[in-house]
Amino acid sequence: MHGAVRAMLEETRERTLLLVSTMSDEDLARQHDPLMGPIVWDLAHIAHFEELWLTRNLDGPIRFVEMPGMFNPMENPRSERGELPLPRLEQCVALMAGIREQVLARLRRVDLDRGPQLAREGFVYHLVNQHEAQHNETMLQTMQLKQGAPYQPPARRPHPESSPPPPTDRGRMVVFAGGEVTLGTDDRSGVYDNERPRHRRSLAPFAIDAYPVTNAEYAGFIEADGYRRPEFWSVAGQEWLAESGASAPAYWERRHDGWWSRVMDREGPVAPDHPVCHVCFHEAEAFARYTGKRLPTEAEWEVAATWDPATGTARRFPWGDESATPDLANVDQLSFGTAPVGAYAGNVSPLGCYGMIGDVWEWTASNFVGYPGFEAYPYPEYSETSFGAEYQVLRGGSWATRPSAIRGTFRNWDYPIRRQIFSGFRCAQDG
Repeated sequence: MHGAVRAMLEETRERTLLLVSTMSDEDLARQHDPLMGPIVWDLAHIAHFEELWLTRNLDGPIRFVEMPGMFNPMENPRSERGELPLPRLEQCVALMAGIREQVLARLRRVDLDRGPQLAREGFVYHLVNQHEAQHNETMLQTMQLKQGAPYQPPARRPHPESSPPPPTDRGRMVVFAGGEVTLGTDDRSGVYDNERPRHRRSLAPFAIDAYPVTNAEYAGFIEADGYRRPEFWSVAGQEWLAESGASAPAYWERRHDGWWSRVMDREGPVAPDHPVCHVCFHEAEAFARYTGKRLPTEAEWEVAATWDPATGTARRFPWGDESATPDLANVDQLSFGTAPVGAYAGNVSPLGCYGMIGDVWEWTASNFVGYPGFEAYPYPEYSETSFGAEYQVLRGGSWATRPSAIRGTFRNWDYPIRRQIFSGFRCAQDG
């Protein structure tokens, strides 16, 4: 198991360094947007987080002391990180390598079966690895916002060449007949505390879109003056509209020949058959009202993605228990963009929903709260301190999500006004 843990950590580090390999020191240290801090801050934070958990906190006591100073996210909001005396890339790489050397030396002496509680079954190593993988996606959000010349991807993985023909039933909904289901997980080896515990819940019948909402469908909402019709928007949504002045998804631009968008280094007409991306919760909610539908709750989303009515059990992923790979879903970053809806034919749930892992995070109608019986572990600052009505839950991952950081029970959350995240949605309605 020690060898597998080491390989996992090394593979994620290779990806982190690959993503920044085409950027200059100046661009890495630049505050490209108030929403996102400089990328070198993320790199140094990754290193110090690893040091905190895989050296200092490994034996306990289990507490989140977090790294002090400029790399503490609680003390330094993203909008202010550009003013800090940040290290250069060369210094960050040396810091990361030095801490990793200490971690691997310590790993050789750790009993992963009967050693420190944090290390049992490799839990804390998975925690640290997922943390770095999640910062990879955060860095890609910054790269999308990059000022000056667009970010140049170091590699690009094509979507499947043998894609099935585009679905002709994009408006189709699938139905859950209602009943008792299980949600969440009891896994303690590689998941976050907010995914636990597994619990039973009774759900009323509901219908949910078989496919995520596409660019073409969303463009129809815009053409129907959706952004100017208050009946589609909540009070909070109308306030966001007035403040933001938004009239289309982020990175969309109206030109004489239609809508254009920019995805990293690629600019061109909006692809009509791709899932809409870079919309906030308020936009998703307004579109759902426009269609006479609503957003699914996160319980409905998880059932639609993982529940197998034939066996009365939940799968780990829509296709089964096999972990996500770029062959199964549009994940793992190197596609650098969304794929046509239905491109991954095997990415379908038992209920009949396509693309619920990868491509775009999907907004849900649920606030981020703990499950019944929730216990913070190993520190409350990861999940518990964010519980409440301030955040909306997103599910399913995106093209920018690494396989180690997504599964059917994974819960993401963000402010309902956020659009720099790779977020889309699908709709639901009462059954």
